[in-house]
Amino acid sequence: MRVDLFDFDLPPENIALRPARPRDAAKLLHVAGGAPLTDHIVRDLPTLLRAGDVLVFNDTRVIPAQLEGRRGEARIGATLHKRLDLRRWQAFIRNGKRLKDGDTIDFGAEVSATAEARHEDGSWTLFFPGEEPVEVLLERAGRMPLPPYIAGKRETDAQDRSDYQTMFAQKDGAVAAPTAALHFTPELMAALAQAGIAHETLTLHVGAGTFLPVKADDTADHQMHAEWGRIEPETAARLNAVRAAGGRIIAVGTTSLRLLESAADEARVIHPFEGDTAIFITPGYTFKAIDGLMTNFHLPKSTLFMLVSALMGLDTMQAAYAHAIAGGYRFYSYGDSSLLLP
Repeated sequence: MRVDLFDFDLPPENIALRPARPRDAAKLLHVAGGAPLTDHIVRDLPTLLRAGDVLVFNDTRVIPAQLEGRRGEARIGATLHKRLDLRRWQAFIRNGKRLKDGDTIDFGAEVSATAEARHEDGSWTLFFPGEEPVEVLLERAGRMPLPPYIAGKRETDAQDRSDYQTMFAQKDGAVAAPTAALHFTPELMAALAQAGIAHETLTLHVGAGTFLPVKADDTADHQMHAEWGRIEPETAARLNAVRAAGGRIIAVGTTSLRLLESAADEARVIHPFEGDTAIFITPGYTFKAIDGLMTNFHLPKSTLFMLVSALMGLDTMQAAYAHAIAGGYRFYSYGDSSLLLP
């Protein structure tokens, strides 16, 4: 499909630079197949779902994966993208033309890395020497990797250390937050449980590739970056039991959805999963694992807007986004939410 089909105009004032407070006070647009659009807040979620449904969250934890350093006189920026082993990460490099194999980048705070190999997409393998875990080094020298559309408008600060983590964050490894879950609070989770709505967690370490624009003119020519994920056998079994009992599986965030779809077979059975996924979902895709999605509002011409258009239909999502823009909904990572039920 032509990528320009997924374009739309977004006024800059609709881009959120800070999250709603409290988190569950964010707006929520309910988009149901064939029904009128309705405006809510996230706190209304227990009334929009049914007893027996299950919400699936991503429990990845964002690490301070953005580094600023020097190789000699050259300033080098690095955004870690994907762990390769205990001491090696693949990273997108700013000013990477100034690097060659074997160069050392000094990131300050007694943290350095060796540029080991350049990949075809321009990223590099960085090796972090020493005995301290890389996560410890990043806590000392790194910053939270806010998306470019936020970082370009203000500096990352101490508040982002908590704002850019979900309440489910447990497993270190993401360089972008699973932002749909930023809206949840302990109070909302208690209300959902009281309404008979269960929840499960899986792990997908979101990579920096989620921020990359689609540069191809046709979706067939776009290559997704792989991300590592895991669904435990017990989790898969419980999710299959929910569906067998007539409940719906609602992914919270496109990261949860992509991993669930990667783990499901044609019979709509979800299997345990551990490994990389580079699934790219566009209109025409047949969903096998999920019955709905809660997600924020995405960038024009992004793979994530393509995904929600595959779930609900491109015309429906264009109308929904036009409604959201006109209604003052806030977009992107710190923005408002939508509940999509085809």
